[in-house]
Amino acid sequence: MLEKLDFLEEKYKDLNHKISDPEIINRTNEWQKYVKEHAEIEPIVNKYREYIEVIEGIKESKEMLNDKLEDDFKEMVKEELNDLNERKVKLEEEIEFLLIPKDPNDDKNVIVEIRAGAGGDEAGIFAGDLFRMYSRYGERQGWKVDIMNTSTQGIGGFKEIVFMIKGKGAYSKLKYESGVHRVQRIPATESGGRIHTSTSTVAVLPEVDDVEVEINMNDVRVDVYRSSGNGGQSVNTTDSAVRLTHEPTGIVVAMQDEKSQLKNKEKAFKVLKARIYEKQISEQNAEIAEARKIQVGTGDRSERIRTYNYPQGRITDHRINLTVYKLDNFLDGDIEEMIDALITSDQTEKLRNIEE
Repeated sequence: MLEKLDFLEEKYKDLNHKISDPEIINRTNEWQKYVKEHAEIEPIVNKYREYIEVIEGIKESKEMLNDKLEDDFKEMVKEELNDLNERKVKLEEEIEFLLIPKDPNDDKNVIVEIRAGAGGDEAGIFAGDLFRMYSRYGERQGWKVDIMNTSTQGIGGFKEIVFMIKGKGAYSKLKYESGVHRVQRIPATESGGRIHTSTSTVAVLPEVDDVEVEINMNDVRVDVYRSSGNGGQSVNTTDSAVRLTHEPTGIVVAMQDEKSQLKNKEKAFKVLKARIYEKQISEQNAEIAEARKIQVGTGDRSERIRTYNYPQGRITDHRINLTVYKLDNFLDGDIEEMIDALITSDQTEKLRNIEE
């Protein structure tokens, strides 16, 4: 660990020179890249420098104890040595966590796709509940929610809803939400009072830049058609709806909520790039998992991750075996406790893998 920290400190010094170099400052993109890298490693370097000071302090205290000291002064040095040893252990733990590789997507906006799964109309209503939950959570964080595309069902709720959440760190918080969400409750339409189980799937994708995903336009088939509402009736007199098909991957994206074909096309390409990027990352993670025989990440959209049980008023996350009993507040966006627990679990697992 110390070798890595020495390397990072030297790199930090080098970056200090680079971000102060007038020639590099004039090359805006290059300078911004160095500034970002400098900011990312600065907390680690500061902790390491503090750690070195503590090590030096421990060394000096031990040397002093070898000298002939008066009893009172000797006790004072011993107390200081104990404090320094405790601080050393704490700093080692903090540095270990800071050394956990940072997800490069953590600061990005996210595209969230919620689809009704098994359970008929009740699954669509639950998809609407999940959309409200994430929207309310976004509001609590000061983020902006922008609906990109919807497909509604007759009695309320959604067959599918796609929306973007814009805010710093949105992906770092919401990336753990990908997967199958299951609800157990008595539907309003159920006269016998029987508990019904239904599901909705959630996919959380980081918004990606053009430089991260290159799309050859010759690989994309663009179809335009008229937007349709409930029952398939046309709700627009112009061909404003857009469907993109990326032929190499078979990924299809359709957008129809905007009245402008250009806006629908722009949104569709955002989602297409995000899905292609997710596919690439998923394939890389699968290779790592196969090589290391571990489960990588917590974002498999086919994995049942959480159960919302109305009769018991509980939410259980099956990945970390955490149950909370505040269903109403949770569905109103009070999900921070669950997200914090998932982040802690993920960091602990990554730390374990580093130590192996």
